Amino acid sequence: MKKYFAHIIVFAFIFSACNNDLKDIQNLNKKQLYPTGEADSINVKYTDSAKIKAELYAVKMLDYGKAKYSFNHFPKGIKVTVYDSNRNKNFIVAKQATVYNKTGIINLVGDVKITSHDGKVMQTQQMYYDQKNNWFFTEHYFKVTDKNKSFFEGIGVDFDQNFKIVNAQQNRAELKDVKDENL
Repeated sequence: MKKYFAHIIVFAFIFSACNNDLKDIQNLNKKQLYPTGEADSINVKYTDSAKIKAELYAVKMLDYGKAKYSFNHFPKGIKVTVYDSNRNKNFIVAKQATVYNKTGIINLVGDVKITSHDGKVMQTQQMYYDQKNNWFFTEHYFKVTDKNKSFFEGIGVDFDQNFKIVNAQQNRAELKDVKDENL
């Protein structure tokens, strides 16, 4: 019995040693990405024709500009104020964000919250923003509420930056204080 138990311990030791070596070899083949730049306490204003279009604040930014597909990562979150054509303020907050430079896509992750100037609030765990087309989209659960406590929720939605065009995949809604003057 002791001999049998000793064999099991020896095999277990050899087996675990091989697993560790294999993992080390696999890790050698992985490419490590290191930022080429790093910035703290960023406050950037985006302008067009001498008008402020948006302001971005982030605690930390990591620049991966030398990567094959360059990007900027905001590991400690972002806060963005977007101004519409009437100078109304709309707000975007996320725990993390990544901006892909070639595609113009922004990946917002973690407690993403978009608040419009008229009181609509959208919440989700992940949201993409296409800067070229001014278009938001997610495949995750989302919920939109307004001042009247009406809500619209579901899984998967895409919409323009003004919430004028909305395409929802699976959704439900509860509308309160709806007034239709044609009734």
